[in-house]
Amino acid sequence: MAFLSRRIGLFISATLLSVSLPLWGIIQSQHTNNSRVLAQQPVEIDRGDDLRTYPPSSAPPGRRPLPPERRRQEATPLPADFRITALQPGYTGSLWVGSWQSLTRINPSTGNILARISLPNYTIGAIAQDRVGRVWVGTYEGLVRVDPRSNEVTAQNFTLPSNRVLSLLIDRRGYLWVGSDRGLAMISPDQGLLMTTVQKLPGVSANALTLDREGHLWVGTLEGLVRINTANAFILKRVKDIPGTTVQALTLDSDGKIWAGTPNSLLVIDPKTGDVLRSVTPLRGRNVTSVRFAQDRSVWVGTENGLLRLNPTTGAVLDQVANLPSSRILSLAADVSNKLWVGTSEGLAWISLTTGRVTPHLAFVRGEDNEQVFTP
Repeated sequence: MAFLSRRIGLFISATLLSVSLPLWGIIQSQHTNNSRVLAQQPVEIDRGDDLRTYPPSSAPPGRRPLPPERRRQEATPLPADFRITALQPGYTGSLWVGSWQSLTRINPSTGNILARISLPNYTIGAIAQDRVGRVWVGTYEGLVRVDPRSNEVTAQNFTLPSNRVLSLLIDRRGYLWVGSDRGLAMISPDQGLLMTTVQKLPGVSANALTLDREGHLWVGTLEGLVRINTANAFILKRVKDIPGTTVQALTLDSDGKIWAGTPNSLLVIDPKTGDVLRSVTPLRGRNVTSVRFAQDRSVWVGTENGLLRLNPTTGAVLDQVANLPSSRILSLAADVSNKLWVGTSEGLAWISLTTGRVTPHLAFVRGEDNEQVFTP
């Protein structure tokens, strides 16, 4: 019986082999003659009366050509973005300009461009300079360190709660505080080490930073203000339910009071109690994006629709500046070579603090390519 089973098995195997040999011969012959025939021609397998044809996969459906106008649009590069989002005076007298195109170092007296630094990401959100002169640049893809002696990137890609950096500040001990859209981080600039994080920050996003007279950190968030002990990163105070809710600009005046810009107000806050002392009347209903004090004690306020100079005591408007590259103000740097430098959504300008004359820096405005053009 076992012998009969083996004979039947051998017969079935031989039968299958005889059926498959012609097919293999067809495939091998086609492959030998033309390597593309197998992919292009259908393979027919004879099963007596059952003739089946296995066509290759059908071609993808045809597409109509793009209209000429759409072709032009798709071939045209995206327009350059001229917004100036960060300004940082350097220790040696230069001015660092952060834009959505590059990091640039200029001589603020002559306006000449001293260097353009190639960064891994050009979307700059903040700039700070540490005690030994290293320049820290917060981008929307992380943190970068630049050596001002060589104008080269010497470190990048630090571990942060989020790579979208919105604000930077050096505290009294020399540590770097990094504000992101997901909290705070403290970094040792010397070692480049992450020391601590505040990821459960009330209000989540660290939009703006400033130090009070006691050296504690104030953070503008999506839900008001938070005061942080810079020694241990503990939260000391939270100020919420303020007009405008989101704090997007912060600075300290000569009396130690905190000035906070929101989407619809400019507030003066007592850092000891957290109380809102007043809302500056001319800025009610206006989107305040930047606030800086000048040496003459006046306060410059940038908004989504114009730049104003105020009397800090009365809140009276002393000047309203026209002829800027754009009325949308993004950054300010006061008293740099006796000028107020103004970053806008359409380029860079400066205002003479002596004459009040407004001059655009032509290397940073639309339609100009000359890096050295500047009218002092």
